[in-house]
Amino acid sequence: MSDQDHFHLLPLTIDPKSKSISSLGPSSRALEAELAALNNLHRTILTQIEPPHIVPPPPMPVNPKRSANVSKLRESGNNEYRKGRHAEAIKFYTLGLQMALTRAPWEPSQLVREEVHALYSNRAQAHMQLGNWPEAAVDAEASVAAKSQGNAKAWFRRGKCLLEMGRLQEARGAVAKALEFEGEEKELAELLKEIEGRIAKEGN
Repeated sequence: MSDQDHFHLLPLTIDPKSKSISSLGPSSRALEAELAALNNLHRTILTQIEPPHIVPPPPMPVNPKRSANVSKLRESGNNEYRKGRHAEAIKFYTLGLQMALTRAPWEPSQLVREEVHALYSNRAQAHMQLGNWPEAAVDAEASVAAKSQGNAKAWFRRGKCLLEMGRLQEARGAVAKALEFEGEEKELAELLKEIEGRIAKEGN
């Protein structure tokens, strides 16, 4: 009579948490190998049918309240700027940037780019009015990084700041690059002529 004609009832147990199976009684290498293979198969199946516990995005991917607050802060900054209160305008633009840059990761990145390019550009202009050329240059560069095309004001402000800081070659390069994106935009073309005039004058 072969071994297949015999049935041996083995005392097994299932761990309530991991659901792994183990033997309670005398074991053998063959049994341990079979149980290990079974437990590995169980874990593999679980990883395929149970996705990681990731919090799904809400039904509405864009937070309208945050969008409204970002717009309100930008408009408040614009109002302060028009009153000549440039330091106060900078504070509002900064708050708007903080709110826009801390959106939930599932919100569209293009929305964030649209919000921050305008806020950075406006804050650059406010810094320029205060003579904060390095700060303005950094903001203008951040604006064009967020939106390269259709952002002539930020390109102009970047070139103007570099010009005011005496970084003429960088200014010429920045404005030349701007014209590649913006075409023959009048203010940019005039700024480029001014920069080249300064370079020619200082070269003599």
